[in-house]
Formats: sequence, structure tokens, C-alpha cells
Amino acid sequence: MTDSKYFTTTKKGEIFELKAELNSDKKEKKKEAVKKVIASMTVGKDVSALFPDVVNCMQTDNLELKKLVYLYLMNYAKSQPDMAIMAVNTFVKDCEDLNPLIRALAVRTMGCIRVDKITEYLCEPLRKCLKDEDPYVRKTAAVCVAKLHDINAQLVEDQGFLDTLKDLISDSNPMVVANAVAALSEIAESHPNSNLLDLNPQTINKLLTALNECTEWGQIFILDCLASYLPRDDRESQSICERVTPRLSHANSAVVLSAVKVLMKFMEMLPKDLDYYGTLLKKLAPPLVTLLSAEPELQYVALRNINLIVQKRPEILKHEMKVFFVKYNDPIYVKLEKLDIMIRLASQANIAQVLAELKEYATEVDVDFVRKAVRAIGRCAIKVEQSAERCVSTLLDLIQTKVNYVVQEAIVVIKDIFRKYPNKYESVIATLCENLDSLDEPEARAAMIWIVGEYAERIDNADELLESFLEGFHDESTQVQLQLLTAIVKLFLKKPTETQELVQQVLSLATQDSDNPDLRDRGYIYWRLLSTDPVAAKEVVLAEKPLISEETDLIEPTLLEELICHIGTLASVYHKPPSAFVEGSRGVQHKRLPPRAGSGESTESPDVGQSGPSEAPPAVIPSQGDLLGDLLNLDLAPPTATVPSVQPSMQMGAMDLLGGGLDSLLGGDIGGSPSVTAMPASLGSAPAVGGGLGDLFDLGGGVGMPTGSYVAPKTVWLLAMKAKGLEISGTFARRGGIIQMDLSLTNKAMSVMTDFAIQFNRNSFGLAPAGPLQVLTPLSPNQTIDVSLPLSTSGPVMKMEPLNNLQVAVKNNIDVFYFSCQYPLSLLFVEDGKMDRQVFLATWKDIPNDNEAQFQIKDIHLNSDVASNKLQGSNIFTIAKRTVEGQDMLYQSVKLTNGIWVLAEMRIQTEPFLLSDLKCTEPRIVYANLLHSQ
Repeated sequence: MTDSKYFTTTKKGEIFELKAELNSDKKEKKKEAVKKVIASMTVGKDVSALFPDVVNCMQTDNLELKKLVYLYLMNYAKSQPDMAIMAVNTFVKDCEDLNPLIRALAVRTMGCIRVDKITEYLCEPLRKCLKDEDPYVRKTAAVCVAKLHDINAQLVEDQGFLDTLKDLISDSNPMVVANAVAALSEIAESHPNSNLLDLNPQTINKLLTALNECTEWGQIFILDCLASYLPRDDRESQSICERVTPRLSHANSAVVLSAVKVLMKFMEMLPKDLDYYGTLLKKLAPPLVTLLSAEPELQYVALRNINLIVQKRPEILKHEMKVFFVKYNDPIYVKLEKLDIMIRLASQANIAQVLAELKEYATEVDVDFVRKAVRAIGRCAIKVEQSAERCVSTLLDLIQTKVNYVVQEAIVVIKDIFRKYPNKYESVIATLCENLDSLDEPEARAAMIWIVGEYAERIDNADELLESFLEGFHDESTQVQLQLLTAIVKLFLKKPTETQELVQQVLSLATQDSDNPDLRDRGYIYWRLLSTDPVAAKEVVLAEKPLISEETDLIEPTLLEELICHIGTLASVYHKPPSAFVEGSRGVQHKRLPPRAGSGESTESPDVGQSGPSEAPPAVIPSQGDLLGDLLNLDLAPPTATVPSVQPSMQMGAMDLLGGGLDSLLGGDIGGSPSVTAMPASLGSAPAVGGGLGDLFDLGGGVGMPTGSYVAPKTVWLLAMKAKGLEISGTFARRGGIIQMDLSLTNKAMSVMTDFAIQFNRNSFGLAPAGPLQVLTPLSPNQTIDVSLPLSTSGPVMKMEPLNNLQVAVKNNIDVFYFSCQYPLSLLFVEDGKMDRQVFLATWKDIPNDNEAQFQIKDIHLNSDVASNKLQGSNIFTIAKRTVEGQDMLYQSVKLTNGIWVLAEMRIQTEPFLLSDLKCTEPRIVYANLLHSQ
């Protein structure tokens, strides 16, 4: 008989009847009554009035009844906290029951009851269960520690449960080990800077031993933990890889992806000439291919992860092109993802196969899929030069089908092919012009107009074609209007006598009859150019265009490294870092791959599949989501002989330099932000540029060193292999109220480098060059030049992630190169940051305690006076000092270049460490600054 009967009762006075049945002397009747209560609870009826009667049923030996009562308790304990305490004695008693299932059930239920009053009673039973003789009880208790930590973190730390959890990693039972790792990982996520998982070779060996014997979800927890470990050398890295490799054949796809993540990370430390490195590459392909035989939803997740893997190491799947061929019954989301991977794997060796497939796809019925297939053909032409002619021929065949959307996509990609291979395939222009009337999509119309304007001298009736577009100028989209304006100006410069009236007409439409500021601005620029200096106009408008890059949608390298560290998670599906979609304090820890073995420079994967004569990696044109894309259109002029004077930072007071207000910088509502507390174990170690507050004390220098703003040593920002031989190292400093960017430019190429220029992208605090990059002499091969670039804070502002990230473009006579670096936040501390005592006191009181961040710096062997002097060198000013219980307290103020004040209370302990509280009217700025300055 099924349990459906419990859901069908409609009697009057039901609660009263249930109450009577719950108090019955007959065990079976009591059990039936509890089942009815649970059924009512399940369908949403309020049965909380029966709480004392249900609790009385806990005193039973029947395991089934006990489970039902515990289920009821978990649901209603929060709404009836006072009555829930009635159950505590039974919980404590059940934790000592002879049956391990009951002991585990009791401790599990106590962990799920999120009532503060009960947590203090849970400690003693939990301590016993953590050391229980039965592994089932121990593994349940391990998870309970994580639940208790979520309710009351301080209680868990005070009771020593974290140390007990660490001891369980050495447990003889693999499931206990897995649950202990899972609990510690969960707790560590809410405390990113704590070192709870103190991983060392001995611990790693225990985890690897447990890996072979625990359940599939236990394996995932252990593998994720292994991924956060940094091996000492390539030998240890190889040893771990060898023991993780068998997980690749697991039936659970989550285990496979977690194993792939570990192997992808540790492969970074293996020398490429090692035999095992090649073997590992071969072993990674079959499990990834197997994932594609699962159901569509799993296929999609696997494909999104494979997309990342292929961008990092295309050699893994370079021989597996056929598995990414689309099947007729694949859902559209799987088809589109497969197409993307096919293009990434396309090379001279397999291009014939790929093109045959793509041509077949272009005749499908799914419009979105056909569009993507046509674009893919164009991307193949751009990526593999040897296939360009065949791709153009294929596109012409598709145009002859006269299918409207196919023709339009083909014209868009042919425009890109013209940009990549100028003066090579222009013979097809006549065919394109035949289809002019069928174009109704803005992108296709804009592409066709660009082609007509660019090759106007080859098209006899170019003026007539462009004039036909001009008739409905105001009905066109902005994209088409801008392209039409430029095309007609090009036509005028090539055929001035025939098109004077046409150019006047379009300039009038763009400037006098248009409300679009972009269109008006471009129109006025062209008008002024043409009227004052036609020769200069010709040089500007008809200048030779740079060739477009091979891959236009690669993920930015630093983001790709972080996403590789998150394979098998949502981040790898969204292709965004966790900090972009996880709210609160969790997920803010940025992961990076370990440095490449045997080289201090390269962290790139080996090149495979020659797609052209050049061996340089393809340039990245970032997507709209990547702010680096803004740098592509910047005017990077060569340096001039004079250097404009650098003005000190303007004192903006309360003025908002953040554009749309603080909300736009922080991306949310200020009022609802939670309080945050960060307690890093130690900031004493020397970090990279952008170092923490420990740097401001100059910890390595000793007390006798002169005070002043700390300047971090130079680090390599741009590797020579990524910049055609140009290596850039640098650091930041603040001297005399002026922010300086100290650069070392090294030429590791064979040719001389000249015409240097620099530009910054929009950033959180508006940092921008205050003058040109002064490299006044050519940079010869193997020569290094040191340059100091003054910076201002008057540039455009946009929130960056992390907040102190700076994206830079450097140009020379060879190319434009992009890199990002992080500046120390002490750069932004201005010289007039000393707040009046009374103002400090009033401001401190006005800021709520929730708007506070706390942290420690260990190994500080300084007294308060020396610490105060050192901090003043970095514009952290001491307002007052007092002594409380033998400990010195410093009260300090800092003012940022954008006028935001940060107040600090610093306690110098008798032991060599410092405890500091930061307060600010905008807490998330403090917290972000604190996190990124560590």
C-alpha cells in the first residue's frame, strides 16, 4: 500500500484528531499519526500547533518514527525556538545510543536546526561524535561542524572543532576524510584568507590514498582540494598527476572534470620535453570525448569546459575534430558550442574536413545555426591562410543560393576577409553588388557600404550605389549611417569631381539633420578636414588599415587562467570569474595557475597547428565585457620633445569622481551591504606589486631604515614572447605628491624599436599618463632603458575587478601590445589626509560598526612611534595615540585621490603582530581595498 492515503484526509477538527493519535499508547497508531503530520507539513499546512505532541514521540526505539520526528523538528524549530529546547535532552541521549545510525541521525538533525539557543547544547555531543568509533558517525559529525560554523563561527573556533576536523584528514576511513575536506573547504570559502587547509606533502599523500576508496562525491571534494595545492617541484607535480589520472575513467562526469582541472593545473609545472608530459596530453583526450556521448545538458557543460581547455592547450584535442561535428538531433545550444570549438581546432591539416562540414551546415533549416556556420567559414579563412581561397569559393556558392540570411552573413564575413587579405579577392565584388537590393539587416548593409567605399575606384557605379542608400538615410540604424558617411567621404577623396554634390548632401544630413552625437561629431570632423586640408584628409581617411587578427573572441589570458582553475563549476559554464556572479564575501578569491616549469617568463601552452607563416600567438580583440577592448581605438601618438608639467592631485573634497556615483562603482545598493571581516593569517610575506600594508612598514628593512613611501621591486608585466621581443618590467611610486610609473623597457628582438607611446584604459581611480612616454633614443637589440612616467588621476573612471587593476596599451614601431598590472593602493593616499581630531571623532561615531573591516599583520617588531612614522611616509596620518591595558592604540586617517576618507584604529600588541580596524562611509571600498592590497 502506498503513502498517498496520508495526503487525502479532509476531516473536520483534523489537528485535534492528530493530537489524540499522537498521544496514543499504540506505537503503530502513533507512527501513522506522525506520517499524517509530515504529509500535512509537506503540502504546506501549518501543523506547528502539534509541536509538543510530536516532540514527545521522540522517545522511541523505532528508527523510522525517529526520522519522521526529526524531520518535523528541522522544519519547525526556527519558528518555535523555545519549544525546540525540549528536544535537546533527547538529542544528547541519542548521541550516546548503541545504534550508530541513531547517533549519526541525532547529530545531523542538531546541525540542521538553525537556532542559536540550541547550538551551545550541541557542542558536547558533537565533540563525542567527531571521535566516535563508527566512521559513519564521524563523517556525519564532520559535515555538522561546517553547518555549526555557518550559524556561529566564533563558537566553532573557541571549541576547537576546526583542529579536530584537521585531524580527521588523517582518519583511516576514506569517507570521513572526504567529508572533513568538504567541511574545511566550505569553511575556508567564507574565510578566503585563512589557512584552514594547511596542505603539505604528507596531507596530500593521505588525500590521494583516500581518493581511491571513497564515493564519487567524496572524490570530487578531494580533487577540488588537491587543485588548490601548489607542488614544490615538477617531480611532486608528476607524482600527483600519475595518481589522479585513473579518475579520468570514472563514470561520473563531475569526477572527470575535477580530475581534468587538477591535471590542467599541475601540467603547468611539468617540463614540455618530459615524456610523461606528452603521455598526459594523450590521456586527457578520451575522457573529454566520452563526455560528449552523455545527454545534451551534460554535453553543453562539457563543451563549455572543453572550449576553455582548447584555448589553453589545443594540442590535447587536435586529432579529435570529428567528435565535434554536429548531429542532426543536437539541440541548438550544443550545435553552436560545437561550431565554436571546431573553429578553434581548425588547422591546415584538417581544414578540408571542416569546410565540407560547414558548407553542409549552411544548408540546414535552423536560421541561427546557419548564420553561425557561414560566419565560421569566414573565421576559417582568416585563421588558416592556405584555406582562404577555398573559403571564398564556398561563400560565393552560398551567395548563389539567394537565401536572404545566408547572403547577408556571407557579405559580413567577406568584408573581414578583405581586411585580412587586401588586394587578393576583390574580384568577387561584382557578385556582391548584385545582391545589394536583398540586404535588410544593419550589419550586412554596413558591411556592403564599407566594401563599396573601400573599393570605390574598382566599382564604376559606386556613386549610384551609395546614393541609393542615402535616400533613406534617417531610417537607417546608427551603424549604417556612420559607415555610409565614411564611405561617401572615401568616394569623394577618390573621385572628387564626380561626387562633390553627394558628399555635401551626406555631410549636411549628418551634421544639421541628425540628433545622434556620434554621427554629428564624425560629420564635423570630416567637414573640417575636407575644407581646410584635403591632402591631410586623404592621408587620414584613406590610410592603410592594419590587418585583423586571427582569433577575435579569445578569452583574455589572465581570465582564462582563472577559469581553468574553476573547471567543473558554474564559472566554467558562464566563462566569468566567480566574483562576477557570486554575491557577498564568498568567491572573491582569485585563483591562478602555477608558474610554468623551467622558465621564469612563459606560462603559455605550446603552439600547435600552424595557421599561418607567423609563430606568434594570435592577438586578442577583447569582447565588450572586457574593458581592454576600449584601448583598441585609442590614438597612441609617438612622444613629443616637450613634457607637460605634472600638477599634484586636485583636492576634490566630497566631489564624486566616480562618474555615476559610488553605486556605479560598486554595482549595487550601498545601504544593504553586509558587514565584512577579513582576518588574514599573515601579511608579512613580500607580495607582488600592489603589496599589502605589511609593505608600508618596510618589514625587511629593520627599524633603522629611513621612513618614506614603500616602493615595491620591479616585476615583469609584459613577457617578450607576447610582445614580439619587447619586455616591460615596472613598479609604482609616489614622490613629492606625484604618482610615478617606473618602467624598464628591454629589447629582446633582433630589430631596433622606436616611436614608443602609452595609454591606459578606464580604471577605478582615473589613473592616466600626465605626459608622453619619454623614450628619446631608439631601443637597440639587447638594450634596456629605464623610464619614469608621471601619472595623474584625472582620467576616465570605470570600476575594475580587482579594484586596483590597470590595463595598459604600449605602442612602438612594430605593433601595439596590451597588458594589465595592479598598483598599490597607497599610491592614492594624498598628502592632506590628516583629519582634525574633532572631525575624526565625530566621523568615527557616525559610521556604523557594520561598515568595518578587521585584519592582522604578523611579525611586526616595531613600537607605535616607529610604526606611526613609517606609515606617515605613505600618507597614513596618526591623529591620536593612547594606551589601553598596556597596548598602544593609534587612530589614523587616510584620504584617497577621489576624496573618500578611510579611518583606522590600530592596536600594537605585545606579541609581534598588529591588529587594525578600518572604517569608511562606503564599507565595500574598504573591504575591496583590503582584499586587493593583501
